[in-house]
Amino acid sequence: MPTKVEQFSQNWLSLLVSGVIATAALAGVVTIQSNRQLGGIPAMGTEGSKPAPAISAASFKQSEQQEALRLKMLKALPTFGFDNLVADWTFLKFLQYFGDDEARDITGYGLSPDYFDIITRRDPRRVEIYPFLSVAISFYQAKPEIAVQLMERGTNALSAQIDPQAWTVWRNKGLDELLLLGDIPESIRSHEMAADWVEKTPSGKQLAPIFRNTAEFLRRDPDSVQVRFMSWSSVYAQTKDKVVRSRARKALVKLGAQVRKDKDGKESFMLPAQK
Repeated sequence: MPTKVEQFSQNWLSLLVSGVIATAALAGVVTIQSNRQLGGIPAMGTEGSKPAPAISAASFKQSEQQEALRLKMLKALPTFGFDNLVADWTFLKFLQYFGDDEARDITGYGLSPDYFDIITRRDPRRVEIYPFLSVAISFYQAKPEIAVQLMERGTNALSAQIDPQAWTVWRNKGLDELLLLGDIPESIRSHEMAADWVEKTPSGKQLAPIFRNTAEFLRRDPDSVQVRFMSWSSVYAQTKDKVVRSRARKALVKLGAQVRKDKDGKESFMLPAQK
């Protein structure tokens, strides 16, 4: 569990040490936990206490049902202006949920959309959560259509002026539409929007032409092997999650890519020259 959570949340955790907001958020979490409201995380056992008995499959399923009810209640509760706090707290709860491999082996990841429904409703401008959303819903649940719907909350609420990294939401949306949904027209639009939003950022000169070329290639050849190869290669290179990386590797091999390993065992992929 620690390794999985560390890999999944490394970019997010830095957000929780950003001055007053982070202090207020953590204080709110402590208050909620201590009052056992909305499902507090159980306290760790103290030294000398008896070890907890093995948790049965029935207990995992019961906990899943209870968490589903808590999330349902959280969706309906007023936030009194603390939307960002609720979104941050919900993401912390999601990390705990996602990282519990033992429980997820039994119950699956069915609550992931509920967590991100709350997060994107309360704070759709939090750019950093959208790659996690794609991993948890598109790949782990094979429901890219839901992931794309939730990403649209971000594209509707964000702009290049609000956050210079906002283009990444369009890029993630475009990749899910191309590789998992097969929605070529929407993927073209998403890549064009990503190009527009990244253009005036420090990465614009490098990335904007890539995104525009991707859109143009898809117009000319919706089944472009080259575009899919480049897109899956991007997914493979940018993730440390074993499920996502395995999916990307299989897709690359299916496209005809040759797998190469360096002396350290690091894999790279290359398409054979077209005849």
